[in-house]
Amino acid sequence: MFDLDSRDIKFLPGVGPQKAALLNKELGIYSCGDLLGYFPYKYIDRSRTYKIREIDGNMPYIQLRGRITIFETQGEGKSRRLTGKFTDGTGVIELIWFKGIKYILEKYKTGVEYTVFGKPSLYGHVFNIAHPEIDPVEAIEKIPGLQPYYNTTEKMKTHFLHSKALQKIMYHLWQTIQSPLPETLPAWIIARAQVIYRHEAMRNIHFPQSPDLLRKAQFRLKFEELFYLQLNILRFTRLQQRKLGGFRFDKIGNAFNDFYHTCLPFELTNAQKRVLKEIRADVGSGIQMNRLLQGDVGSGKTLVALMSMLMAIDNGFQACLMAPTEILATQHFETISELVKKIGLRVELLTGSTKKKDRERIHEGLLNGDVHITIGTHALIEDTVNFFNLGLVVIDEQHRFGVAQRARLWKKNSRPPHVLVMTATPIPRTLAMTVYGDLEVSVIDELPPGRKPVQTLHRYDNRRGPLYDSIRKQIQSGRQVYIVYPLIQESEHSDLKNLEEGYKHIQEIFPEYKVCMVHGKMKPAEKEAEMQKFVAGKAQIMVATTVIEVGVNVPNASVMIIENAERFGLSQLHQLRGRVGRGADQSYCILITSYKLSEETRKRIEIMVRTNDGFEIAEADLQLRGPGDMEGTQQSGIAFDLKIANIARDGQILQLARDIANEVLDKDPELSANEHYILKIQLQKIFKKKFNWSLIS
Repeated sequence: MFDLDSRDIKFLPGVGPQKAALLNKELGIYSCGDLLGYFPYKYIDRSRTYKIREIDGNMPYIQLRGRITIFETQGEGKSRRLTGKFTDGTGVIELIWFKGIKYILEKYKTGVEYTVFGKPSLYGHVFNIAHPEIDPVEAIEKIPGLQPYYNTTEKMKTHFLHSKALQKIMYHLWQTIQSPLPETLPAWIIARAQVIYRHEAMRNIHFPQSPDLLRKAQFRLKFEELFYLQLNILRFTRLQQRKLGGFRFDKIGNAFNDFYHTCLPFELTNAQKRVLKEIRADVGSGIQMNRLLQGDVGSGKTLVALMSMLMAIDNGFQACLMAPTEILATQHFETISELVKKIGLRVELLTGSTKKKDRERIHEGLLNGDVHITIGTHALIEDTVNFFNLGLVVIDEQHRFGVAQRARLWKKNSRPPHVLVMTATPIPRTLAMTVYGDLEVSVIDELPPGRKPVQTLHRYDNRRGPLYDSIRKQIQSGRQVYIVYPLIQESEHSDLKNLEEGYKHIQEIFPEYKVCMVHGKMKPAEKEAEMQKFVAGKAQIMVATTVIEVGVNVPNASVMIIENAERFGLSQLHQLRGRVGRGADQSYCILITSYKLSEETRKRIEIMVRTNDGFEIAEADLQLRGPGDMEGTQQSGIAFDLKIANIARDGQILQLARDIANEVLDKDPELSANEHYILKIQLQKIFKKKFNWSLIS
């Protein structure tokens, strides 16, 4: 048999150079192997043929068998349409086309028996099917009941390369395959995972012989895809640990102990203690640490990060913390400087707006080791910034940094420093295993003592009177309020207009209070000045877009109002809610929506009102939206696009794949055994085009 991966798609019957060019450009399909790996997105059961008299108004797609008795055209120019009367002897239905009329009239004849397939709808008192699929009766008899549907682009459809055409091409491809497809998994893994062979899986994914065989085919192909993804991640993680090694922090000394006994602002929670133990074990092991620290806003991640930095300082190393924005970096600097004031450590802030004179002083202190902790933005990774002995890098809200940017921090010492990545965006376990597969994960899952969970309420936008009364009461008792408007790129102009109108409206409603406004289009200095009014308590209400999602810490703000909450994703709503509830007072998050909501939006709002658990919310978000580009894949540590598996729904298959990948590497870390030769070949084939980002966490 010819090699499917090297056989150009244009030589396949029914393709040719023009269609091949479209398949190349639109779907990235170049070879017969690529085509075989393009899976259907759904299947429709066409084993049943209905009678026209059985049709009612709420049926899904149905199949009919009969003849067209007459064609008629109506209208002129763009509004021209073609109608065909179709009958099977039990009734008449109209078939309607608005495009391709000439093609239809040439292709289909009256009086010939056809199978018609489509979704019936009622117009006037007559049922019709718009743009139906029509086939000669004998063509349908060849294909089993479950029919595959393939995703196609608009451009392909205009060139008649629709799902039906792809199905035909796929059928021709199968006709050319004379011997079984080569296997891509060793026999022991096929037995261990209890999956069917690849040839049978490929055959049944495109042309299912039965619903049961389709399920088995899907399971096999999902397992294989996730298995190779996990094998790749885990292999490089182990390689990294063996090759790179890490600085060993042997002792806990004065900096850590003095801080613990004299500066700690409150007793550590059990979750914080557990995470510190995990970090301590990592940095003492002689292997470079790559750990992801997850915890909701306000769970005390910064304190854990600081105490990890003190471990580095006690062992003669420096530490740095990189934040995505100047506001956030400044906030970390103020918090950390205040916390370590009593133990005499030198902490510096380095951002894009650090003055030249200060910058020179900081650079010198970094080089001679006088600066213990540096906090900054992207400015930290500039080539001019060099350290005496950098041992630990903390990265906050890591999905806002590209992997290549983070890699530059590695080069700041002879060996890569330990890396602690912090995020307040809870990442579901299944996604963390895939996107951050090379990072160990720690979770802070309890709030510090004295914090009350934020109470979340849903209100409709036509009942603002009582809402404004309750805002007034909160401000009268000395609290502050956020009001957030959406700012979505596509409708940025009208969104900004809404924000500005909202700002004027709030000023009119609350003339006795100071209102400030912040959005991303403002100059940094303007934004900073407005933020400072709110932080200092000079403004009682802040009207803003989501620029406040990460960072701003105002313990006195107790109310978060989110306008048009239906336009935000779950994780974003949860992030925004985290801006309040930072003090000891009861805080509120009020989601304002219009009355008309889709089913999915209603679910999102209900979840927000029901729970404050970031992980439950992240899992629900993944289920509702799918993984999409949750972190921007190229930034998240691995560039992958899944062809058939779905991280949101295939968590159990992912776990099985990971367990078996670990078993393989425990037995044979180099994949040098004969039985694992197949794994090596497949890994090279799948990941050959991809730069290995996982080596730089």
